[in-house]
Amino acid sequence: MSPWWRSAVVYQVYVRSFLDGDGDGVGDLAGLTAGLDAVARLGVDAVWLTPVYRSPQADHGYDVADHRDIDPLFGDLAAFDRLVEAAHERGLRVLMDLVPNHVSDQHPWFVAARAGGPERDLFHIRPRPTGWRSMFGGPAWSPLPDGDWYLHLFAPEQPDLNWAHPVVQADFADTLRFWLARGVDGFRVDVAGGLAKDPGYGEVRRGTLHPHWDRPEVHDIYRSWRHVLGSAPAVAEAWGPPERTAAFARADELGQAFAFDVLRTPWPAAALRRTVDAQLAAHRAVGALPAWVAGNHDIARVATRLGPERALALHLFLLALPGAFYLYAGDELGLPDADVPPELWQDPQSLRSGGRLPNRDGARVPLPWTSGPGVGFTTGTPWLPIPATWPVYARDRQEADRTSTWSVLRRALVARRWLWTTDDLTWQDTRPGVLVGRRGDALVVLNTSSRLWRLPAGTTVVARSGTGADPTTVTPAECVWLTDEPVRFAG
Repeated sequence: MSPWWRSAVVYQVYVRSFLDGDGDGVGDLAGLTAGLDAVARLGVDAVWLTPVYRSPQADHGYDVADHRDIDPLFGDLAAFDRLVEAAHERGLRVLMDLVPNHVSDQHPWFVAARAGGPERDLFHIRPRPTGWRSMFGGPAWSPLPDGDWYLHLFAPEQPDLNWAHPVVQADFADTLRFWLARGVDGFRVDVAGGLAKDPGYGEVRRGTLHPHWDRPEVHDIYRSWRHVLGSAPAVAEAWGPPERTAAFARADELGQAFAFDVLRTPWPAAALRRTVDAQLAAHRAVGALPAWVAGNHDIARVATRLGPERALALHLFLLALPGAFYLYAGDELGLPDADVPPELWQDPQSLRSGGRLPNRDGARVPLPWTSGPGVGFTTGTPWLPIPATWPVYARDRQEADRTSTWSVLRRALVARRWLWTTDDLTWQDTRPGVLVGRRGDALVVLNTSSRLWRLPAGTTVVARSGTGADPTTVTPAECVWLTDEPVRFAG
């Protein structure tokens, strides 16, 4: 039997923005626990939590000061245990967001290293900087009081760990054991390809891959993790060509990797088919299947990138493919990016780059639950402003409307469990602009063209992203799921 996560639908919760349980304007573990019934009604298999570890929040939790404790902003370990218990009672598994590439500059190790202690060996510290650049803009090196320099691929408050040191390796193995013992079912691995660094800190030629991405040594780290993880999954956040990122999904490593190429693929059918084929081929070569994504907390929402109709169609299309699917909270409501004024920006990426790098706050604005005050998210002031127009997207409204984005996705998620039962995918010949894929006795049709496409006679529509005003056709920017025995298609 295939492991549950190979074809699971995982709901990504940006905890700060999901539901506020204590009225301080920031989502927390109590709020997430209170909202689990809504997550379960949607029909997903698991929830992935963005970091809730103890942190000074310089990068909203991705600067971790203690990997084995909960930040008071979100609750405590008892609140986390209640969340895991409540999730399991509802048939939902729980994935943690693990941040192994770097820690907070307030982590005890770095505090000691800054003071000149032997913990300096746990970081990348050298007498002079190289030309490496931070992902948040500017140099990737900052000075220490003694005149040496430390590496941070992200913010200066996030010093990179030296994964060649056995103390770092042993400590993270203990972290994995700690959360697994508390009932966690798996992990998402942040910056999965960045842990192993070029020991010579070689300079980087413009336009070439940085020497700290996907070095061969990083795979040794994850092979050691597999002995600790047992059968639990860990999904790699790794960017690059499919054959390189799929390597993290090998059975003796993490088991799963995000198929991020979809996020950068143009809408036309031919481009989408090339991306899907490349991802499936690369993953199957290592005995895995992709973890498909349409959005996450680091990019503009899919409804903004593609428009609402195409966004919903893309969700149904990806949900029909072999593999897992990670659904970003709020996309089931069709949320667009919110327009956060620059004076209220919270994203360190845009703040540190003076706005030169994209601002991600628009995809992180708190979720609308009701049409009432604070859209049901908080009784206080939300940590990011919620648009006045957002009650139209409220969850309670959408659950009561059979034509809403939420309702369409819920019906699709219910049908997905019995409709797509094989891991094969073959494409049917049809006219340009239309993709028709077959898995067993089921078909997925995506119309990226500007013309109607006629459904095959005798087939039964199981789910569709459009209104279905004409049940015999697939309209432009629509995706439809069908079931029947093999038939001859008429375009």
